[in-house]
Amino acid sequence: MPVYSKESLETLRQKIDLADLLASHLDLKKAGAAYKALCPFHDEKTPSFTLQKGDTHYHCFGCGAHGDGIQFLMTHLKMGFSDAVDSLAQRYHVHLEHVEGTAEQKGPPKALIKEALEQASRFYHFYLLHTPEGHAALRYLYSRGLDLDFIRHFMIGLAPSTPHLFRKVMHGKAISDEIMEAAGLLAARENGGWRDFFSDRITFPICDATGAVIGFSARKYKEETFGGKYVNTSETALFKKSKVLFGLHHSRKRIAKERKALIVEGQIDALRLIQVGFNITVAGQGTAFGEGHVKELMTLGVNLVYLSLDSDNAGNEATSKIGDLFQKQGVEVRIVQMPAGMDPDSFLREHGANDFLKLLDESIDYLTFIVSYQSRHLNVNSPAGKNELIQLVTKQVRTWNHPVMVQESLRKLAFLTQVSEEMIGAIQDHTPNIYIRKPGNIGLETIDPDRILESDFLRWLLLTGEMQSRFSELAKVNITHKHFRSDVCRQIYSAFIERFEKDQQRDLTSLMLAVEHPEAQKLISDLTHKKINREKAEEHYAETLQKMLDRHWMQQRETVKMKIQSGQCSDEELLLLLKELDNLKNVQPKIIDSTH
Repeated sequence: MPVYSKESLETLRQKIDLADLLASHLDLKKAGAAYKALCPFHDEKTPSFTLQKGDTHYHCFGCGAHGDGIQFLMTHLKMGFSDAVDSLAQRYHVHLEHVEGTAEQKGPPKALIKEALEQASRFYHFYLLHTPEGHAALRYLYSRGLDLDFIRHFMIGLAPSTPHLFRKVMHGKAISDEIMEAAGLLAARENGGWRDFFSDRITFPICDATGAVIGFSARKYKEETFGGKYVNTSETALFKKSKVLFGLHHSRKRIAKERKALIVEGQIDALRLIQVGFNITVAGQGTAFGEGHVKELMTLGVNLVYLSLDSDNAGNEATSKIGDLFQKQGVEVRIVQMPAGMDPDSFLREHGANDFLKLLDESIDYLTFIVSYQSRHLNVNSPAGKNELIQLVTKQVRTWNHPVMVQESLRKLAFLTQVSEEMIGAIQDHTPNIYIRKPGNIGLETIDPDRILESDFLRWLLLTGEMQSRFSELAKVNITHKHFRSDVCRQIYSAFIERFEKDQQRDLTSLMLAVEHPEAQKLISDLTHKKINREKAEEHYAETLQKMLDRHWMQQRETVKMKIQSGQCSDEELLLLLKELDNLKNVQPKIIDSTH
């Protein structure tokens, strides 16, 4: 990710109108010189989320949530740090400078690209509603059961079939060919010149977490239109197919709150479900649903996924692959079984939302589905057929990353296939892969346990809201910079404790500005991507704090041992070292709690 200069971040933070930003997401009520709202970070009936007029930070007196505009987007919308910064910079017209040697975008600024996409969305929508060609497309949409309110709410549009009309309109809005190409709205012809990327197709805007248009999915509504059923925006600085999920803008908050998602195939399926209240729905972008999409949902804390794809061969194959990606990461997968020949859109039109809810309740688990799916070409009534089925499913299950998921799934497989657990190997220990592969790197890299422990410690310290003051006091009394092995973690901790002692702001952006280490921005951003269980915060923080103390204690013992074994000490020094080692062995560190 790019590293922004401290001057840029400070300028951005001062330019953010926090009341304006929060009003886009919360129902802010003015109360004297302050604003109040129901806190988005915990359930409450009386507003305790406050913002003083002109301040750059919000605070909740109920759960202790505290931060600036950047942290609000990161916490509330689960955006990454760079995405939150880019979004706010575009909103408040701040030029971002990158630290020399870090990744910087080539081509037109993202703000100009977003403006082009927003203008395109408005034009397509207008063209659908107010032209003869648009009225023909409207008749198609009406035949699909989509009314005018639906079309207006989701800004559905039409890319005209007349060549160059779109480009001419955009030129009239002072948007250049270079910017349109960067936005994926124009494509260069092989023999020179330009062509409209979308033509003679119904358009569905694709938005980022803040609602800004970043691309389009365009569906043909006439058989004679050239190309496949759907055409999506090509890869751009804003639109990454491997990460973008259609409908996530509408479903993001509820998915993060309830930790579950519903995945469908088509854009109309997704929007229809969202409209009738299933705003946990997302769809892919016509390409294979991959690990990047899984990661996007897991960043929101998802632990349950419903798959409602077509029931044909292609749909079942996709269900098998997508379900495996989630199961591999320890996410429970349920398969929604649609009646033959129906998709969610047609089912809702014919049966309604309540009956679709029953389909979710009656969904089957992934393992039951995969046993049935793998049995389709096998004679499972024969010993050879059953053996082949068990071998296929067992091999798949053993590739999953979590030992409990593997063991329990193998036990269930034994039950489903009516063989003993011993026969299927369910009682054998499963050793997960202890290596991770970093994208773009060749070879394997082992996980750094020290960095993981220290990051967990910092996560509890920085993100526990109302508990932060107590946790900070415990850290101050028990942990020094000597307890850290990772330089970036040490610097972040030192900056945090210094600000705590001076009673200064300790939000994430303030820490990024205070730390010089080049990895600080990325690490602090990464800390927000793993959910924390506030109900068990005391227990887990104490456990992590104790691990930090124990590791340092063991390191001290090892250091003394090495000095003793070096053979370079005098008899007097040796006696002192032996005494020091004996004292260390007998005095295991305990957490000092001065807050009681």
